[in-house]
Parts: sequence; structure tokens; C-alpha cells
Amino acid sequence: MSFAIIITICALLLIAYVFSVTSSKTKIPAVILLLLLGWTMRQVSDLLSLSIPDLTPLLPILGTIGLILIVLEGALELELNESKRPIIKKSFFIALIPILLFGFVLGYLFQYFGQVSFRIGLLNAIPLCVISSSIAIPSVKNLNKGDREFIVYESTLSDILGVLFFNFIALNAVIDLVAFWHFGVQLLVMMIVSLVATVGLSLLLSRIDHHVKHTPIILLVILIYAISEVYHLPALIFIIIFGLFMGNFDELKGFKWVQKLKATALDQEVSKFREITVEAAFVVSALFFLLFGYLIETQEILNTDTLVWAVGIVVLIFGIRAIQLKLHGIKIRPLLFVAPRGLITILLFFTLPVSANIPLMNKSLVMQVIVLTAVVLMAGLMTNKKEDEKEAKPIMVKPGEQKEN
Repeated sequence: MSFAIIITICALLLIAYVFSVTSSKTKIPAVILLLLLGWTMRQVSDLLSLSIPDLTPLLPILGTIGLILIVLEGALELELNESKRPIIKKSFFIALIPILLFGFVLGYLFQYFGQVSFRIGLLNAIPLCVISSSIAIPSVKNLNKGDREFIVYESTLSDILGVLFFNFIALNAVIDLVAFWHFGVQLLVMMIVSLVATVGLSLLLSRIDHHVKHTPIILLVILIYAISEVYHLPALIFIIIFGLFMGNFDELKGFKWVQKLKATALDQEVSKFREITVEAAFVVSALFFLLFGYLIETQEILNTDTLVWAVGIVVLIFGIRAIQLKLHGIKIRPLLFVAPRGLITILLFFTLPVSANIPLMNKSLVMQVIVLTAVVLMAGLMTNKKEDEKEAKPIMVKPGEQKEN
């Protein structure tokens, strides 16, 4: 029996790898295929009457570890230098404004139709506001460098800002000046902890002589995140600071205190650490989507009661995105279509407090929104004209140029 489980897991992960490798060619987001594969495994197990224990408790665990690794992977990819300031600024606002605008609009609709308080409505709306970097980034590998870079910044910032916003609303029953004061103190404490932990982990990475050195660092990162969450601190701040420090180490070599970290040795380890993080993030996120697909009931996908809501939400998502891209002078195609929902949406949905659950926000709605946004992404990439890889081609339209519709 144990060998059958090992064979099954290995086979599923290899199939997931094939999906990931071929997604840039087929233009089919790997998440759709992973969910479908997980769902198919459920049908097969039911058909064969296999006795499989309840795997639902594993989902939040895989989701949390996946969130840490995905945000860390994204932070490692972000470059912080003067030349990146314009794209960072634009991607920050394009990530933040939809979360706030879409969140408040959908939150009000949930309040009105769900007969709940606005805070509860907003808390249920936020999971649907966050772009999934775990889906968006791998899906745009065939786009030009400017578009790919924009998606990396935007989707990573969307993950970070969405989780921070969700935690702020979830941990404050009353939103007032005191709540903002407490949140500010928590941010300050977390930044201090993050800086100390980042320096400590960097020292370890540069000085450990044992042949196993990257796995303990990743485990310590997860441990620090988990402890911070226990004390209701914005733990993602640590992941961001650590990832940005490691990913931009070359930019910081001018500081004397950085040179004390054995700069040459650490510089060699950063690229290895990034590779291991990427591969670990792939394994965990693949298992997460396979498990989520396995736990899906067929009637949940075909639920006509939530389908109208799902379609309306998706229309609202891309309507707001189209307006915002226009206002910021960014070309519409193909970036309009790259706004998938995924891992973080599911994770935040499952971390909703029991007291905040409303009938309108259920597993069917979440599943349908994820699938519909992935289908829009797939359609957008399939209809996008192939561009030559030109570094000079900007994503931001210069004044006087005609914007592409």
C-alpha cells in the first residue's frame, strides 16, 4: 500500500511538471490541468471504492507553506534599483487599487445580499481580489521581457498587499484610529524582527560549511513566519524583506556591514538558494492544487446558484483592470487577461473565521471564479500575437503614442 502511495504521488508530480513545462506552449494554465487531474483522481478512487482518509486538514498546511515559498520566490525575483523605480511604482498602485476598489464594491454587495455587516462582507470579498502569482508568473513566460517583469512585480505585490489587508480586517473587529495604531506598531515590530532575522539567516547561509545548508534556512524562514503568525504579526513582511535582501545582494555590497557577511561566499549561495526555493514552491503548489482538485465535488463546479455571481465577479475584475491599465497608460493586450485567482484566494477563503462565513461565499463560488479567470487568461494568451523578444519594447505607452486596444 505504501509503495502504491509513493508511486501515485511521484506520477502525479511528474505529470504536474509536464503541465508546467508545456503550459507556455499550449497556453493552458497549469492550474486548470492540475485541478482537473485532482478531480479525475477523486472519480477514479470513488469508482474503485478505495478507502482514502479525509485529506481536508492538509490543505491549509500546504497552502501556508506554498504561500511562504511563492512570496519568497517572487521577492527573490524583484530588483530594487533606480532603473526599476517607475515600474515598481506603477505595479504597486495597479496591485493596490483593485484590491481596495473591488474589495469595497464586492464587500458592499455581500453586505446587501448576505444581510451581514460591511466588515464581514469585506472580509469575504478580499480573497477574490488577489491576483495569484503562482499562476500568473509561469503563464507569461512567452511574453516580452517588459510584460513579464510587470506581471512579476504586480502579482507578487498583489499577494503581499492582499494578505496584509485581509489580516488587518480579520484581526480588528472595529476599524478606527486605534486599529491603525496597533497595525502600525505591529508593522514596526515585524520590520525589526525581519531585519534581525535576515542578517542572522544571511550569516548562517554564508558561514555554514555543511553540505546541507539551504534546507535549514528555508525551515527557519517557515518557522519565523509561523511564530509571527501565532502572535498576530504581519509575517509576510519578514518574507519580503528577507527575499528582497537576498535577491538584491549585489546592490547592497557597498555597505560595510554587508561586506562582513562574507559577500563572495554569500553571493555564490544566493543563486542556489533561489533555485531550491523555486523547485520547492513548485512541488508544494502542485500538491496543493492537486489536493484541492481532489476535494472538489462535481456539483460544486456546476452549481448554477453561484455561477451568476461568479460571472459577475469576473466581469467586474477585468472591467476594473481594463480601466486602470488605460488610466496608467499601459497597453491593454495581453496584460488585461493576466489576473488569475488561485492559491492565495483558496488559502484566505479557508482561513475565514467561522463567525464570518456567509452562504454567498462558498467553495463553489471560489472554484468557479478561479476556473473562469484561468479560462480568460488562457483565451487572452492564445489570441495574443507572438512578439519578438525586444528589450526596448515598453509596456508603458509613451506620451503621444497610440495605445493598443
